[in-house]
Parts: sequence; C-alpha cells; structure tokens
Amino acid sequence: MKYYSTRSRNSPVNFAEAALTGLAPDGGLFIPEEIPPYPAAVRASLGKMDYRDIALETIRPYVAGEIPGPVLEELVRAAYPFDAPLVAAGDRLILELFHGPTAAFKDFGARFMAHAFSWLRRNEDRPLHILVATSGDTGGAVADGFFGVEGISVTVLYPRGRVSPLQEKQIAGLGGNIAALSVEGSFDDCQALVKAAFADSGLRKRLVLSSANSINVSRLIPQAAYYAAAAGRAFDGKTCPDGEATPRARETGTGPRAGNAARFGAAAGQPPAMCVPSGNFGNLTAGLYAMKMGAPIARFIAATNINRTVPDYLAGAEYEARPSRATISNAMDVGAPSNFERMASHWSGEELRRMIRGAWVSDGDTRKTIEAVRREYGYFLDPHSAVGWNAADQLALSGALGAGPLAILATAHPAKFAETVEPLAGPPPVPASLRRVMGREIRARAIPADLEALKELL
Repeated sequence: MKYYSTRSRNSPVNFAEAALTGLAPDGGLFIPEEIPPYPAAVRASLGKMDYRDIALETIRPYVAGEIPGPVLEELVRAAYPFDAPLVAAGDRLILELFHGPTAAFKDFGARFMAHAFSWLRRNEDRPLHILVATSGDTGGAVADGFFGVEGISVTVLYPRGRVSPLQEKQIAGLGGNIAALSVEGSFDDCQALVKAAFADSGLRKRLVLSSANSINVSRLIPQAAYYAAAAGRAFDGKTCPDGEATPRARETGTGPRAGNAARFGAAAGQPPAMCVPSGNFGNLTAGLYAMKMGAPIARFIAATNINRTVPDYLAGAEYEARPSRATISNAMDVGAPSNFERMASHWSGEELRRMIRGAWVSDGDTRKTIEAVRREYGYFLDPHSAVGWNAADQLALSGALGAGPLAILATAHPAKFAETVEPLAGPPPVPASLRRVMGREIRARAIPADLEALKELL
C-alpha cells in the first residue's frame, strides 16, 4: 500500500514513512492510494468476530508487506485488552468507546500507534520526538500509550483553561518521556504551532519529528475497526452486556423503554446510521473508511457544537474555516478541522453530502440532553456524546434521519467531565481507569502561542 499527500500524488511513500513522518513534506495529510474492501467472509462475519480479529482484518491491508502478519497480530492484541461494547439506552444504540485506559475513543488509535512505532523503529539510533496538539482527550491517550516507550519522547500542547481538570491530569501527570505544554490560546493555536514546527526545516534537521493526533494516518486507520464491529453487531440485531465502565444508573430512568438493554435499537438485516460527535473530523473519516471497506453502515451524522464549519458545509454552504469558540464539549472546539482536507481528497462534496448529515448543538441544549437522558433512560452522557444524541434528535424531528437503527458514538466517559455532568444528572459512576488518575500532580510548562517559544523548549 502506498500513501500520498492530500496535496500531491507525485511522491508516494510506504506505511512506515507515512506513520513516522506524520505530516507530508508539502503540509498535506497522508492518505492511502485505495480503501481496500474486507474479504467477503470477513464482511459476512463482522457481527460474530472478536474485536481484536476485526481490528487485525481492518489494519492488515494498510500495512501489508511492512509489518509481518504474526507481528501485527501481536501488536493488535497488546494494544486492545479492552473492547468497544454496543449497548442500548431507550431505543438507541450507544457505541461505548471509553473502556480503554484513558476512558476516551482516542485510546484505540494511540495505543496501536505506540506499539507500531516501537516496532517500526526497532533498529533506529536517533530518538523520535512526537509533537501532538490536543483539545482534550488526544493528549491523555497519546501520553498513556507512549509512556515509557524507549527511544520515543512526546510533547503535548493543550489550550490552557480549555480542558477538564481530569483531562489535564491525564495529559500532564505522567512525567518521564512525556512533556506537557499549556498554551495561551485555543486548540487551533496549538495545532498551528505543531504544523509550523513540522514546516520548520531547521528544527527538522535537529530533531526526528512525528505527530500522533488524527493528522497521522496510523492513528486513523485502527479507528475504522470499531465502526465495523459495531455495525456488524447492529446488522445482526445484537447488543452487548454492560461493561465495567458502562455509566448506567442503578435505577434505569422513567422512559418507556428504560432499562431494556437487550435489543432496542438493533434490527437484524438493517444497517445502522452512526452519529459521530466531531471536532477535528478524524473519527468520522475513520468511519467513512469502514463504510467503504464494506461495513454495513447506512449513513453518518456529523454532530458538532457551535463550531459548525462542517455542518454548514453539508447544508450547502461553501467550506469556510473559522476561529474556534470555547464550549463545554471542549474536545470538539475546532473551527478549522484538519481532517476535512483528507475527506475532501477522497470524496467530492456531492458524495460527502450523500453519506453524511450534519447538525450542530448549543451548550444549552447539550446540558438539557445530559439531564433528559439520565432522567428518562438512566444513562449518563458526557458533553460530547450529548451533542451526538441531540443532533440525532434534531434530524429525527426534521425527518432527515431515515429508517433503521441508530448508534450514537459515546466518545468519552462522563466521569471525565463531572464538573459539567454532576449538577445536571448527579454523580456519574467512576471507572477504575479514572480513579487511578485522580491523585496525579500536574506538571506542565506554560508558553505563549509562539513558534519560537516552542522551538526553544524543544
């Protein structure tokens, strides 16, 4: 498999170079030359397969010829000692992506990256320095995934005062080979600093740099696996039992179908629509890859907060990047989503509008949704997942959702945002993964949103 820049097809590279370089030399994002289909036998068995086997079949064609089969299997099984259960709340499905060590969907990409990078660089002498900008959950997942990995150091940039207290402890509480920089500015400022650092020829001569957020194709590809697993289960009419981290209240709420997590929302033989809380749009891009590989997905909903760049585009406006605005769903505070460039390189505007519906949600409606879902269905939503639930409500009311099951991606555990969730819904249950983080001391350096300041520290 070859990989090209979104801005040029003149200089193809292999998977290792695309992954370890992160950003293409011309500033574009790497994309695969094709999106390979699942074999027919795999496609027919997605609802029955173990998650790790689906991840292996998803990743395999993208790294063929570079990571041997037995090594890839070992990397996948080491990366995923956890699953992505598909549970029910009322008549909707919820794809729980917070059963990993940092209780956010970013664990699925970051942990595979860490294991893959370690193997791909097994014979290298120069250390690798990873730069990553985060609006919340990416930083914690990358820090956890790469913590203690020999020969790799990580610098995480996050916007000061715009991540939750628990997120900050995950980002800046490890030390060791993980450095945290608290930037005076927005996530867009952090992301611009990282891109400027990659474009600085002098810095790149002195350091071997790579990225680990969703601009890196090696983080995006593994995320396609949980879409395929969930879609396969939904298509087979199945849901999963609650996991240890499932944030369901002991009492199940007052809604007409509250408490019945067995089958509501799943209908055998019908592909689900999948609603994706979206910020930088890497997660939705991974979903589009899964659909094109053959996962039974009817359509997507791109759900954003008031940073509505992409929903406006999907509604027919010209694409126009904007400054980001702060919200309670902070990991989605992105006004210039990097992965839109990747999406637009694969598909035309007409194709994107056919596959995706868009909706945006205010903070007020996000709060109302957290409260209502807890009251009616006994289920706790974090602010990002609540944006997804409310966006689906909007489209259902307008008649734009269509028939068939609907799955909401729950991208982070509500206990990570207790300061928002608890006043609305009561204290959410805290999974063991987060209890281990609460006592950490924050160790971060504050810097202005200035490239020279970043270069000096690096």
